[in-house]
Amino acid sequence: MSEAQSGAETPAKTLRVLCVDDNTDAVDTLGALLDLLGFHVAVAHDAPSALDVSENFAPQAAILDITMPGMDGYELAGRLRARPGGREMLLIALTALGDYRSMERMADVGFDLYYAKPVSSDLLRTVLSDFAARGRASVP
Repeated sequence: MSEAQSGAETPAKTLRVLCVDDNTDAVDTLGALLDLLGFHVAVAHDAPSALDVSENFAPQAAILDITMPGMDGYELAGRLRARPGGREMLLIALTALGDYRSMERMADVGFDLYYAKPVSSDLLRTVLSDFAARGRASVP
């Protein structure tokens, strides 16, 4: 009997992932890819929209760009962490920034992981699937 026939869902299929980037092509592609991989995905093109989306979507994981106009990914990460359930959320920075100061700041505001663009879809699938299955215990 297939998974669809049995009604069972893998943890990945229930993980809600919020993807945020002001590069609409990049974030729409990432969202579509994660959807194809079986994750439940919401996409936002700026930080204020991400905060609005997260109200109803209640993401369990978020993949954020850092350099966005207006509110950047650092501030967005802090605001997401401050919300109910925010401490349990997996926060991933996906950015072109790679200098030590930027990485230090990402850690200070609460990012769990940092990846430089472009990132392997296999890596994201593994990280998100592990998090869906094991929660915070899976975060290195």
